[in-house]
Amino acid sequence: MKLAGKTALITGAARGIGLEFARAYIAQGARVALADINAQAVAQAAADLGPQALGIQIDVTQADSIEASFAQVIEKMGKLDILINNAALFSAAPIVEITRADYDRLFAVNVAGTLFCLQAAARHMIARGEGGKIINMASQAGRRGEGLVGVYCATKAAVISLTQSAGLDLIKHKINVNAIAPGVVDGAHWDGVDAFFAKYEGKAPGQKKREVGAAVPFGRMGVAQDLTGMAVFLASTDADYIVSQCFGVDGGNWMA
Repeated sequence: MKLAGKTALITGAARGIGLEFARAYIAQGARVALADINAQAVAQAAADLGPQALGIQIDVTQADSIEASFAQVIEKMGKLDILINNAALFSAAPIVEITRADYDRLFAVNVAGTLFCLQAAARHMIARGEGGKIINMASQAGRRGEGLVGVYCATKAAVISLTQSAGLDLIKHKINVNAIAPGVVDGAHWDGVDAFFAKYEGKAPGQKKREVGAAVPFGRMGVAQDLTGMAVFLASTDADYIVSQCFGVDGGNWMA
């Protein structure tokens, strides 16, 4: 097993991609702290995964919540080897309709949340002196602009840039920082995404989802399980010599 004896913290892990990462990590021998703003949902998710999982509440927009959550993981699990920054929000609107509140909300979670969770993990890993792995969730949206998704695209571009800078700064401590850039990934969140495009592009419910799925060169939308192989790889010793990279796992949607 590639992650035997390791301890991981995954944000945004009550459902979807984060929950699937937790399941894959446990299957590879890790203990996993699932962190999410929804305390009830993350507690249930951890209980469903069994004794190798711990559910904790975190609000990645609040410094005291980040500090308390990481302290809880260290207290209950003894160490932290791996962090996946997965918590994120999505929004869409034409440029002339973007609000300051929506801008602030997305940057607070997607960018500041990523940075300050990364910082908390790095401080522990540096003090412990045994290195670690940090994986940030970017997106194909961070590689290019999209007309109705300006703020979300900007946040994910910032995640890619933060990954590069943090990776260069932290590798001297044997902390590898890399990112995964999914394409279009199916899941419950797509109901909300589809609703944005139904509103702004005049599409019938479900139409946008069908269109983006058909446009993927692989022939379908991704699912959370398509991302777990990369997440396991980047957390393992197989990725020790990989620094500051962003890997597309998107069925061929974007060629870097």
